[in-house]
Amino acid sequence: MKNRNEIIIKTSLIGILTNVLLSAFKAVIGIMSNSIAVILDAVNNLSDAVSSLITIIGAKLAGRQPDKKHPLGHGRIEYLSALIVAGIVLYAGITSIVESVKKIIYPETPDYKIISLFIIAVAIAVKLILGKYVKTQGEKANSSSLIASGSDATFDAILSASVLGSAIIFMLTGISLEAYVGAVISLVIIKSGVEMITDTLDDILGVRTDKELTAKVKKLLTEEPNVRGAYDLVLYNYGPDKNYASVHLELPDTMTVREVDKLTRRVEVKIYQETGVILAGVGLYSYNTGDSQAAEIENKVRQTVMAHEWVIQLHGFYQENKEIRFDAVFSFDINPKDGIKILYDEIKNLYPDYKITITPDVDVSASD
Repeated sequence: MKNRNEIIIKTSLIGILTNVLLSAFKAVIGIMSNSIAVILDAVNNLSDAVSSLITIIGAKLAGRQPDKKHPLGHGRIEYLSALIVAGIVLYAGITSIVESVKKIIYPETPDYKIISLFIIAVAIAVKLILGKYVKTQGEKANSSSLIASGSDATFDAILSASVLGSAIIFMLTGISLEAYVGAVISLVIIKSGVEMITDTLDDILGVRTDKELTAKVKKLLTEEPNVRGAYDLVLYNYGPDKNYASVHLELPDTMTVREVDKLTRRVEVKIYQETGVILAGVGLYSYNTGDSQAAEIENKVRQTVMAHEWVIQLHGFYQENKEIRFDAVFSFDINPKDGIKILYDEIKNLYPDYKITITPDVDVSASD
């Protein structure tokens, strides 16, 4: 965690310094040349610098050690800081579009100099280099904020190139497009702010876990000799790189509590070492061993249940003493209560003398 925070802080500081310098140069050029497009490009760089500053503050606060009030740490502060950054970006975009529209209604003739165009060209190159560096560091630190900042810097270079292009067109033809270019830049900034807000809210609300991570966790669990299946995997995110998880393991009904205890302790260590996920809860399903009748009933029940396209999976099946119990994973196309009733009636019709217990599961993780 310490190394991750160091990468985020160092990269953000480089971003702040670069964006402040670029903003200052562009502001001077914009004022001297009377160009709203260049001035708005400077504002965009300044908002990037403020965003990097907030990212540093968020990383520092999120890196604090757990305490009595927050036993799972402060990692989610990074999501709150991302919301603040998104708000700043959105405000900058709205302010910019207002100024651009004013310039379209009341146009002013720009006055570009060769040195101004040269500085803008250098700024484009700097932004491209900065974008690649920040994105690489973000992937290294698994920081969505840095990755987004890197992509944003690359796109900023494209916007600056459009400003440079409009300036060249004006110098060659006398046609001023810079107010319209400023409006386009403003719309792009607004779009970026809205997307940042949406993505951050998704993180706060909770989204489907990364398919590769869930597949890796399940693979590691099912590599254990007695584990026939790993189901109901749910990951609880408490900030970047801080995931807790719960899962059900399907084990033979002949295992003792002592054997299960050794198994769960072993897989907890294994999962953490291999993925960084803290396996906080392990539930158990038992499966029938040495019972041909139970296997026959399971096959019949499975065929009946899986005939419905809204059933994703059946697991945790067990049959004993005139009782059948299992879990059914439903898609989001059906209300679980309706699904349970349909399945219950069908299986009860097949085995009227049996007690039927069906537990509905939500399709939380891919390939569950």
